[in-house]
Amino acid sequence: MVPIWTIFRKGTIKMNKHQKIRDLVLFSLLVAIIIVMSFTPLGYIKTFGLEITLLVIPVVIGAINLGPKYGALLGLTFGLSSFFQCFGFSAFGATLLAINPWFTAFVCIIPRTLMGFLVGVIFKALNKVIKYDIVNHIIACVSGALLNTIFFMTAFCFCFYNTEFVQGFRDTLGSTNAFMFVILFVGINGLVELIVNFVIGAAVSKTLYYIFNQRKIKEDYKDKDENDAITKE
Repeated sequence: MVPIWTIFRKGTIKMNKHQKIRDLVLFSLLVAIIIVMSFTPLGYIKTFGLEITLLVIPVVIGAINLGPKYGALLGLTFGLSSFFQCFGFSAFGATLLAINPWFTAFVCIIPRTLMGFLVGVIFKALNKVIKYDIVNHIIACVSGALLNTIFFMTAFCFCFYNTEFVQGFRDTLGSTNAFMFVILFVGINGLVELIVNFVIGAAVSKTLYYIFNQRKIKEDYKDKDENDAITKE
């Protein structure tokens, strides 16, 4: 007779294997989406003088559904694709690359990697407090847009603020210090990116999360209802 614990163990191993395959498939799909978006008009909205990136969206979706580790890897993919843009695809990036390629790589890659990791951490922490709530997805997606802007601009100012190129931007914008420069430089772009990530990111991440965790969510709600019934009795 096969011990009952071996049956549970085999079931757990099978479930873990299925989950790992599912995670790798979603991760690979999101990496492909980031790469396609990076080198097509899908990744950036360029209109009315604005350049709004949509690449934060697949990063936060992956960080929410796959966790901090995959979030960091997707952020790294975003950062690398952003760095590759400096090689003739972006005039702004090409100028930074000519000034200092090492600083340019740092500014493009590190903030995005850190952003992806922290979005995963934030969502994981929120989900322990309020399980399966849309608020968790909204906060995580908004934090992704905010962290991307904050980290990027901090690294950008640290590495390039005192260069002649950026000082020319500062004079054009009429800012008197680094803080005002960031506010004016980001401007409406940052606000629109935040709204787009809030609307699209939260909706898609919530949908995927429900699909991938449907069984677990139903079991948790069933246990909650049973506990509530026992408490009432």
